[in-house]
Amino acid sequence: QVQLVESGGGLVQAGGSLRLSCAASGTVFSINDMGWYRQAPGNQRELVATITSGGYTDYEDSVKGRFTISRDNAKNTVYLQMNSLKPEDTAVYYCYVDTAFNVRYWGQGTQVTVSS
Repeated sequence: QVQLVESGGGLVQAGGSLRLSCAASGTVFSINDMGWYRQAPGNQRELVATITSGGYTDYEDSVKGRFTISRDNAKNTVYLQMNSLKPEDTAVYYCYVDTAFNVRYWGQGTQVTVSS
């Protein structure tokens, strides 16, 4: 079993920055893709950013140039650096990891609130 613990959310003014972290623990075997989703009230969960085991990254169009995803394989941790935050970035952010057994694990979610 794998547990994901997220941290780094909070309240920030528009134009500010936050860094989210998500650490995997437990029986962690080979991790493939890692990434972040977000869900705003009344909206569906949307994919924000992904990073493969080889370091290839992909982003949702609205965050390109503002968000950066990275990972530390030695620590089984994925990060999301969020700069130039906008009120529309307000959401609960969820991390995930995909394992070599094609099982996806989710974090508990962390609230990000951007005030205008």
